[in-house]
Amino acid sequence: MSAVPAEVAAPRGRLGERLVDAGLISADQLKIALIEQERSRKPLGETLVALGFVTEETFREALSEKLGARSIQLNGIVADRTAMALVPKDLARRHQLFPVSFDAERRELHVAIADPNDVIAVDHLRAEIAGRAEPVWHLAAGGEIQRAIELYYGYELSIDGILQEIETGSVDVNTLTAEQAREYSHPVVRLVDALLTDAVLRGASDIHFEPEAQFVRIRYRVDGVMRQVRALHRRYWPAMLVRLKILSGMNIAESRAPQDGRISLVLAAREIDFRAAAHPTIHGENFVVRILDRKRGLVRLEQLGLEPESLASLKLMLARPEGLMLITGPTGSGKTTTLYSVLGHKNSEQVNIMTLEDPVEYALPLVRQTSIAQAAKLTFAEGVRSLMRQDPDIVLVGEIRDQDTAEMALRAAMTGHQVFSTLHANSALRSIPRLLDLGVRPEVLAGNLVGIIGQRLVRTLCTDCKIPGEPDEIEARLLGCASDATIYRAFGCEACDYTGYRGRAALVEIVRWNAALDELLAARASLGELTRAVRAQGFVDLAEAALRRVRAGDTTLEEAARVVDLTERVGA
Repeated sequence: MSAVPAEVAAPRGRLGERLVDAGLISADQLKIALIEQERSRKPLGETLVALGFVTEETFREALSEKLGARSIQLNGIVADRTAMALVPKDLARRHQLFPVSFDAERRELHVAIADPNDVIAVDHLRAEIAGRAEPVWHLAAGGEIQRAIELYYGYELSIDGILQEIETGSVDVNTLTAEQAREYSHPVVRLVDALLTDAVLRGASDIHFEPEAQFVRIRYRVDGVMRQVRALHRRYWPAMLVRLKILSGMNIAESRAPQDGRISLVLAAREIDFRAAAHPTIHGENFVVRILDRKRGLVRLEQLGLEPESLASLKLMLARPEGLMLITGPTGSGKTTTLYSVLGHKNSEQVNIMTLEDPVEYALPLVRQTSIAQAAKLTFAEGVRSLMRQDPDIVLVGEIRDQDTAEMALRAAMTGHQVFSTLHANSALRSIPRLLDLGVRPEVLAGNLVGIIGQRLVRTLCTDCKIPGEPDEIEARLLGCASDATIYRAFGCEACDYTGYRGRAALVEIVRWNAALDELLAARASLGELTRAVRAQGFVDLAEAALRRVRAGDTTLEEAARVVDLTERVGA
């Protein structure tokens, strides 16, 4: 028989002693449990739980720490039909394990197990999935595993299968009550959960439920582009809406006013948050769900995909001990991801980081985060005033919207703080006229501005199906290449859902402010003068950054033109 996996087979001292040292049980309780264990021949954990000395959850966390295994809670998970298809129900029930999710890209099957030292269970599962997947073990309470097996096995989990069940069964979707919406057995409950799972697995950032006169349209935003995935009969929508409102904590009786909420589910063996918003329309309530996946939303600075020169400039800007750094770009251009990467780069026990966000998307360790949307009578400007009394080193202001906020952010920068914020402007340099329009004096801005980042996200070509070709006359002129040069075009395959694109890359333009630019700014130089000055310093604008991606074969000219204005280049 094969050995127990390394991640679950590294004991670090006797479990009972660790529980006593942690103060979870007393030495007397341990003695009682050991005597009872010898009599019953049951594992120590089961004995402690049966005696009422610890809860299942407490014991699971302690065992997880002892064995070095990752712990998982199965309450509230969304079942993965692909994972469950790999493990028969009788095997799962016999060995107290549950298939949580399947990572097709890495060929990994995430499995919750009650006893990681059960070598027979480990070997039987390996034999069952041999050649199809490798198990990744997670520790879960036995009671939770048993409940998950009975709850999820036997139910249809695919979207088409659930719809077929609704259409052919005796389910009346219009009579779904709030109490029924909490029961997983109802097919409409499984339909909503299946759609949420499908959207996450497809890498969507938003899910749109859009009711029309006779049907409800369901669209995902994948890689920044909307894509319709289903169109269901209107009669399904009332029950689906109840389920969505229950999940997000909204008032199911309110249908005439906008509502906001949050959803937390365990998908793909990790907790994923959703931000939900309901909005009344002439055909009923429109419902949009923003997917907040920490795995995709929180990345290190080096993983942003910046070119080496851009990354070096950004790190030099972050090395400044005080001043204001701005990030510009439209909604969905990755500003939040960049800001969180910057905070992650600066975050340590030696600094106090405080943020004002609208709303907070991801909780960061050590960072004191405040949601403007949830704080009563608190604006960005008032929030900055309050933060200054909290002894911060670094301040993040979600967005500069008005003169008060701009002046408060600059005041914080002038008093020795690093301040990061976003601003709505079409390019990095156009942030300057925008700030002046808000009433900021250029002589105050000069000397306190660290730098400005302009950002867009461009879809990257699918590496499995992109096809080489030659540019036409206009394309060659735009790219500045020969007519027989090789560029790549989108084609489409199963890996990219027949779109030709898979994933996105950042296009950035970075203006690192220096003394020469400060002098121009204080002298109220025009936008043209500032542009000529930064170009003399080697500035690369968004258009050139996009064309570089095309020349490198990362994306197409059509995709670059979708997100960046290339019209001036055509006339050049």
